Amino acid sequence: MSLQNTPAAERIHIGFFGRRNAGKSSLVNAVTGQNLSVVSDVKGTTTDPVIKTMELLPLGPVVIMDTPGFDDEGVLGTLRVEKTQQTLARADLAVLVVNALTGMTNEDLDMLERIRERGLPHLVVYTHSDLTGSLTDLPPNACLVSSHTLEGIHAFKERLATLLPRGTEKPVAYDLIPEGGTGILVCPIDSAAPKGRLILPQQLVLRDLLDHGRLALVTRETELSRALEVLPGPGAVITDSQAFAVVRDLVPDRIPLTSFSILMARYKGFLTTAVRGVAAMDSLRNGDRILMAEGCTHHRQCGDIGTVRIPGWLRRHTGKELEIETCSGHDFPQDLTCYSLIIHCGGCMITEREVQERMHLAENQGIPFTNYGTAIARMTGTLERSLRPFPDIHRLLNPEGRA
Repeated sequence: MSLQNTPAAERIHIGFFGRRNAGKSSLVNAVTGQNLSVVSDVKGTTTDPVIKTMELLPLGPVVIMDTPGFDDEGVLGTLRVEKTQQTLARADLAVLVVNALTGMTNEDLDMLERIRERGLPHLVVYTHSDLTGSLTDLPPNACLVSSHTLEGIHAFKERLATLLPRGTEKPVAYDLIPEGGTGILVCPIDSAAPKGRLILPQQLVLRDLLDHGRLALVTRETELSRALEVLPGPGAVITDSQAFAVVRDLVPDRIPLTSFSILMARYKGFLTTAVRGVAAMDSLRNGDRILMAEGCTHHRQCGDIGTVRIPGWLRRHTGKELEIETCSGHDFPQDLTCYSLIIHCGGCMITEREVQERMHLAENQGIPFTNYGTAIARMTGTLERSLRPFPDIHRLLNPEGRA
């Protein structure tokens, strides 16, 4: 996968935060070598987060996020500050920009505490070194730069690259299939399928198999029987959640079977929570409010999965009159106490950190949190089968195969 084609959710998200006129936008422009953000001496020039995907060496593919000043004022200022807080939830790395001419303020210290509370790797950058000269007693995670002369910019970028540990690569699906083996990917092509391409979870699984030397046979559910005749012993079958019940009846019990959505929940680090949370479906009552949350925004069609199909299946499954609400993109509510259950998408369009931020927000408020694939598997009676490839999580189920 080329750097230019790396999905935004798979890029490192770097958020630049600071007070108005701290020099955030100038620093972003200096770091990227582009005029991404408008620069002015007028306070509050950046009125909305500025987002740019690019390659930033030595980090690689990144998303740069320039934010409004967190000390903005007035009604509109309050809305801008809320956008800044949303951006903080999406960041993998945080850069706190402090004007060296004024020094660290109480507002800067408050933001620094919020960054630390989230466990975010971060740097504090003091700007305007060309006007202040050298500063002494800088803390270990701080550096001094000039966006005007570019002094310290290269060193700052090098420091950024050291903040993220080089851990082992997380598998999407290749670990389910023996080396040299083949996986069958079942990708329904219906009215909701995008024209001329696979959806992102399907692309990620396919690329993961190719990158790790596995073979892949891609088919629709209508041709799955023929595919199994051609390849009677695949290492695993991975299907779209909506076709799981049909696929289960075609795939021999000895062959591992799971769904793209369940794989995405594992990849994003919330499958265990999703399996535990799905049990709440059995105790829903009339009038309970359910939040259907999606990480992306898209044109909704008549058979939309989040607003039509799952709500319909959920009402039939529970036999209850439920109030279904939806949110999409980055507008996830902070107060979840009015909901009895949150059903989230697989999170393929948002970062792992943002998905887990939402999960932890729900957990801290005592609200069950699950995802589309796990909920569908529960309602179609396929949850036990879909979790067999993951023994540690499969153990969460009771003898009847329920969470």
